[in-house]
Amino acid sequence: MSRHTAGGETAPTDLDLTRLLQTLTVESDRYAERFGARHGLHRTDVNALALILAAARRGEPMSPTALAKELGLSPSATTALIDRLEAVGHVRRERPAGDRRRVALTVPEAGLAEGRKMFVPLAKAFAESWADFGPAEREVIARFLDVSTEAMRTVGAEWTAPHEPDHRRR
Repeated sequence: MSRHTAGGETAPTDLDLTRLLQTLTVESDRYAERFGARHGLHRTDVNALALILAAARRGEPMSPTALAKELGLSPSATTALIDRLEAVGHVRRERPAGDRRRVALTVPEAGLAEGRKMFVPLAKAFAESWADFGPAEREVIARFLDVSTEAMRTVGAEWTAPHEPDHRRR
């Protein structure tokens, strides 16, 4: 699983790293699917929750329109998804003060508590497995993950199909 570098050291090849990332992605998907199954959620519902929570961490409320764009869903499919999440108490539609026309999606405390039950143990297991990495190694790992994620987004965008066909007359 490695090749020799110019300095005589061994390092994983690009193919090795790609396969390791694929394995991590598959395991991450399985973990998210277990969370969804536990709560009766579709995989897209779990992805939506992750996006809503990430927006909240950045201090940017997620709107239904922004969620639809992020997930590549039609407005009607997004409404059905939000309705499902709201019905089980994972999401709430709120109207921000000052602009009653807008809708922000939030996760109530009960939903956050359920998420913590599933993801805090994973965070602890990650922290334990990373304990021997020093600051310089962590910098390299963080940069590797950032650039790999961006590469995935870039190539993935090329595969994205429009969610609604073009029905205009030609």
